[in-house]
Amino acid sequence: MILTVTPNPSLDRTYEVPSLDRGAVLRATGDRVDPGGKGVNVSRAVAAAGVRTTAVLPLGGTSGTLIAELLGAQGVDVTAVSIAGQTRSNISVVEPDGTLTKINAAGPELSPEESALLLDTVRTCSGRAAWIACCGSLPRGLRPEWYADLVSRAHEAGARIALDTSGPALLAALPARPDVIKPNLSELAAAVGRPLSTLADVVKAAEELRSLGAGAVLASLGADGQLLASAEGTFYGTAPVSRVRSNVGAGDASLAGFLIAAGPSRDGGSGGGTGAEALACALAHGAAAVQLPGSVMPTPSDLRPEAVHVTQDLPLDLPLSEMSDEQ
Repeated sequence: MILTVTPNPSLDRTYEVPSLDRGAVLRATGDRVDPGGKGVNVSRAVAAAGVRTTAVLPLGGTSGTLIAELLGAQGVDVTAVSIAGQTRSNISVVEPDGTLTKINAAGPELSPEESALLLDTVRTCSGRAAWIACCGSLPRGLRPEWYADLVSRAHEAGARIALDTSGPALLAALPARPDVIKPNLSELAAAVGRPLSTLADVVKAAEELRSLGAGAVLASLGADGQLLASAEGTFYGTAPVSRVRSNVGAGDASLAGFLIAAGPSRDGGSGGGTGAEALACALAHGAAAVQLPGSVMPTPSDLRPEAVHVTQDLPLDLPLSEMSDEQ
């Protein structure tokens, strides 16, 4: 079972428009409402693959109730921590070429009691999980060290930890030794404090974070592919995409694919699959996700694993393009 923890979940409304014209009245050509948040998306992708998953979420208000209902309909078990504040709602506007404009609300502020209850709930659920994916930004009221506390407690329960966050929360969690972290290019650059222009730069940055405590680094590079640096070795892969429809949640789908392929092993390695297999599954899920509307997560029928290419012969001089924080 894969357990996910999303401290700042959201209700995501996505609108597809012919073009984004500032100050104009826009007519949507498509719209949808999805439960959102990085860990929520990971659970949705895991459930879509037929793997059992539980999402631990602080939920409040009508939007929190709707998130739980939507997740239940998608086969995700929800363990809700009731909070006094209203769960946030986010808005995404997607243009035909895949350009995304997103408005993220700050979300509610959690009290010290709610923060402690959330940690205790994760600990209670940890014994049933082979992997725990801790994902997303921290809401107001949670210290940057909150994820570090969670990682330490989860390791005590015997679970492996995948951490997808950024900034002070990521750096504070590294000494607790998460088993894998999943930054995108901009988050990785921020973590090491310098721009990353080539694949060689990414490899060096990933090894720096491993030296600070990360067991493995799964770096999303947008259209330039993904890189996995682990004790098993360093792997680079790409997956073709015919059309980018929405990159919302693509990185979360990639992490789900990685965890699914990694399997239930707790031996400290890559899990049930090799590093190359886990990276290939991550790439297949991410490539499928960007070709779906909104934050729809891919099902097995959406995947094209035969089109994925993974190698240890790294093109270190490969120049990297800029990417958004959603990829």
